[in-house]
Amino acid sequence: MSGAPPADPAPAAPAPIPWLGLAAVLLGTFISTLNGRLSTFGLADIRGALHAGFDDGAWITTAQTVAQMLIAPVAVWVGGVYGPRRALLEAALAFAVVSAIIPFSVNLPMFLGLQFMSGLASGFFVPLTLGFILRALPPKFWAYGVAIYALNLELSLNISASLEGWYVDHMSWRWIFWQNVPLALGMVACLHFGIARTPPPPNPPRADLFGLAAGGIGLALIYAGLDQGNRLDWLHSGVVVALLAAGGLLVAGFLLHESRTRYPGVNLKVLFAPPLPRLLILVAFLRLTILSTAYLIPQYLQAVRGYRALEVGETLVWIAAPQLVFCPLAALFLRRTDPRLVASIGFIFVSLACVQVARNLTPLWGSEQFLPSQLLQAIGQSFALSGILFFAVLHLRPEDALTFGGAVQTARLMGGQLGQAFVVTLTRVRTQTASNLIGQHVRIGDGAVMDRLGAYAAVFRRTSDPTAALGKAATALAGIVRSAAATQGVIDSFVAVGALTAIALMLVVAHKPAPIGPASHLPLFASQRRAVL
Repeated sequence: MSGAPPADPAPAAPAPIPWLGLAAVLLGTFISTLNGRLSTFGLADIRGALHAGFDDGAWITTAQTVAQMLIAPVAVWVGGVYGPRRALLEAALAFAVVSAIIPFSVNLPMFLGLQFMSGLASGFFVPLTLGFILRALPPKFWAYGVAIYALNLELSLNISASLEGWYVDHMSWRWIFWQNVPLALGMVACLHFGIARTPPPPNPPRADLFGLAAGGIGLALIYAGLDQGNRLDWLHSGVVVALLAAGGLLVAGFLLHESRTRYPGVNLKVLFAPPLPRLLILVAFLRLTILSTAYLIPQYLQAVRGYRALEVGETLVWIAAPQLVFCPLAALFLRRTDPRLVASIGFIFVSLACVQVARNLTPLWGSEQFLPSQLLQAIGQSFALSGILFFAVLHLRPEDALTFGGAVQTARLMGGQLGQAFVVTLTRVRTQTASNLIGQHVRIGDGAVMDRLGAYAAVFRRTSDPTAALGKAATALAGIVRSAAATQGVIDSFVAVGALTAIALMLVVAHKPAPIGPASHLPLFASQRRAVL
């Protein structure tokens, strides 16, 4: 009697493709940074389309990033319960839908609501994609994942002006948001084919409703206060004081609750275990150094040279484009050398770039004069950020990846906002001081001043009557004073960023080596056959 034929085996699940998973990491954090940055550059066009004033329109960029800050603790918990793959898939689909409909907003409240929803969806990308690197990829790919993660933060931040200017000049401001639809759908495809399905964890973390709400709302309020502080004159504004005070109180309550509750939503032991607090501070500081190009150069080119967004973007592209070469180089160095060395090289290059601009900048500079320093800055930022993140990763267990991802998201957003507040305020104050000092030497009746006005008037008389020529001469001299003052304000800010970068370098050098683990670096000349991967 012959036995029954064996049943056909169930078809095997398709094997995940690691490089598609890394592409999902790239797209997730790329989208998160690109969308907020584009809203900043395209703000005037968006305000005009919505008939919003300056003060009301100032909340357009705040709405999205506040939502990202609010959702960060929740994203960590959701990733722990359902896994990063499912959470990212649903968040990417939601983001694609919101991005498709947001340009059809008929008024500012509707637009702000949709901006907030897009921030909630994109707020999952950074915490969970960094967690994916540690939980879904073999350790030999961690260095490449971290380098790609650092790449997209730099790339998206610095190509924004070019894209925004091109959309406004050739298409419509609506494409600032519609471009996110194919990017988000591409992220969905990469997640589907590049990350394997995993069963839910046997013991998912319990919902810590008070902790998640207090932490998220507190951080969001602090961020909103910092984002609006420069516009509302900081502590002279009751709104800013209320936002910062309420946010600080909620964050303090969150930390107290998490340290005492039996089932914390965020593992504070992971966050406060040495050396992560210092490394997270360095991540936040790196966002400040990035602003030396992302804010100061556009500020100079627009205020002093009168460049439009598209022309500013042509300069910033020279910071973004080299990242495509330096990213794999940084990953190779992370695999072959100590990440502290990689980070140190990066900080040295950033500091040198700041010093080079500070020593040579004049009101006559254009895009070409920034290129040498920005190539240095491009190398430095890529190496510094990837080195710091990978050094932190070497201190983590894979099960702590989601908590670390949420902390990096908080440090990235809060550090960027603190850095922007610092740089914007410092530049404004130093510009005002320089204008006052220069103005003391420009007085009506002074011989040198009258000679200069006479020379300007002689030029304007060729096309204007004598009375109008004198008025144009005075306007031209006032413009020169403003340009000189604005240039000095930018120079002083570059000096400050360069000095702070030198301090950050000392913090990196003072660190002890990372513990030996599966992703630790290989000797530079190690045989590939003998190397432990």
